[in-house]
This record gives sequence, structure tokens and C-alpha cells, in this order.
Amino acid sequence: MNYRTIRRPNFFYTTAPLPCPYLPGRTERKVVTELTGPDSEALHDRLSRAGFRRSHNIAYAPVCPSCKACVPIRIPVGLFEPDRGLRRIARTNIALTGREVPAIATVEQFQLFQRYQRARHGDGDMAAMSFYDYRAMVEDTPIETFLTEFRDPAQRLVGCCLVDKLGDGLSAVYSFYEADGAFKSLGTFTILNLVEQARAMGLPFVYLGYWVAESRKMAYKTRFQPCEILSGGAWRPMMADGSVAEANKDEAIFSEAVASILPAESEMPEA
Repeated sequence: MNYRTIRRPNFFYTTAPLPCPYLPGRTERKVVTELTGPDSEALHDRLSRAGFRRSHNIAYAPVCPSCKACVPIRIPVGLFEPDRGLRRIARTNIALTGREVPAIATVEQFQLFQRYQRARHGDGDMAAMSFYDYRAMVEDTPIETFLTEFRDPAQRLVGCCLVDKLGDGLSAVYSFYEADGAFKSLGTFTILNLVEQARAMGLPFVYLGYWVAESRKMAYKTRFQPCEILSGGAWRPMMADGSVAEANKDEAIFSEAVASILPAESEMPEA
């Protein structure tokens, strides 16, 4: 007798409205689902290509009423060529060494994380995180995740990036670094390093999360040209003027297939 494994269904929920972290005066809502079980890697891959992000064992995407400001963005590794400004940032930080390490939290990382939060996001929720909160952020992952540590010639930790490995790329989950010091533009340098890591792994994309045109904090993401944004249900090249090219037919079909796994928003219970 043959037995078939019964797949656990994925339930999607919408969160209650909360203040938007990017645009003052607006509220945000998210659709969320749990990443768990033997199919979590495959589900995470599909959802990432459909514009979802991961936090701990949850995948989420914005479903804000009357607002489409959060736009998923990624870098096609094979097409990317750093411009003069990006090459200058790479040269400025050439003394740094990046090393991939397991997704295991350390006190050294947490101390850097605290300094970064105090310098850049002192009024944010993450500034109050304890070591145990930080450890959960790093280690509570149902998929293949690693950290890249950046050290100066004296082997001091000056930057760190939490990265998810997808079937078609690397996803930057969260990065932090010394906000004041001899090394400049470390956030941008981290992304340049991610592109090189993806290239070495033979992966075609680096996922950068969401780009918000009206948010100055998000402006740096469009420096990495050419880049692609998820628009109209498909990944499309972003032009230098901010417009997008026509969607590739296969990409559109794929995006529609991914979207079909989601129930209608009106059918989603609140988390």
C-alpha cells in the first residue's frame, strides 16, 4: 500500500493597522504566513520571488489600503556594473575582509548592533532589543541563513549582514555597522559584497527588500543599476528615470502562479 504525505496547508493572515515606519502619517498592514515544516524552503523561495520578506519564521508582505509605496527591488547579478561612485566606495573599504559565518549570535555582534541602533535608529523599536531578542532575530530561521562579518585590519568587527540563501539568489535580511569611523558607506559596501557573493555562488539575484520612493532612507537601493522592481505582478527592469520596462511574458505567468496561492484579502483573518 502506498501512503501519501499530507501537506500542511499554509494559512495567511493580515495584521491590524499600525503606524507606517517609512512614511509619517500613514498606516501599514501586512499579510503574513508561517514558514514551517519540510516545505518551508520552497515556500520561502516562491514568496520571495512574489515580493515577500522574512522575519524569524514569518514571511510577510505589505497590503496597505490605498498605498503601494513599498516596491520589492532586486539586483540582477549578471547585468550589474558598479558606477564610478560605487567603485570609489569599494576602494575606500578595500582593507576590510568579509567572512561568511553561521547564523549564530555573538556578544561582539550584539554590541555592534547596539551602537548602530543608537547612532542611526535611537527612537526605533530595535534600539530596545536585548541580546536574547537579537539572538532570536539571527537564529530563529527555518531556512538556510548565514551572517557575513566585516573586519578591519586589526580584526575588529565593523559590519555585519544577515543573509538568506534562496534558490535564485541572496536576500539581505538586515545589516548593521559602525556608523562613525574610518570606513565610509558601509551599508553600500555590504550590498556590493553581497553581489560578489551571489556571483561566486552562481546565483542570479540579490534581493534588497522594499524600495520606497518617498523615503530618503531607501534611496540608496536604486544606486545599484541595473535593478529590477516588482511591478504589475512581474519583475521589470527599472530605468534610470524611475520608469519600468515591459514585463517578460514568462515572468508574468510565474508571478500570477505565485499570487494564486494567496487567498483574497477579504478572506484573510487578522493575526
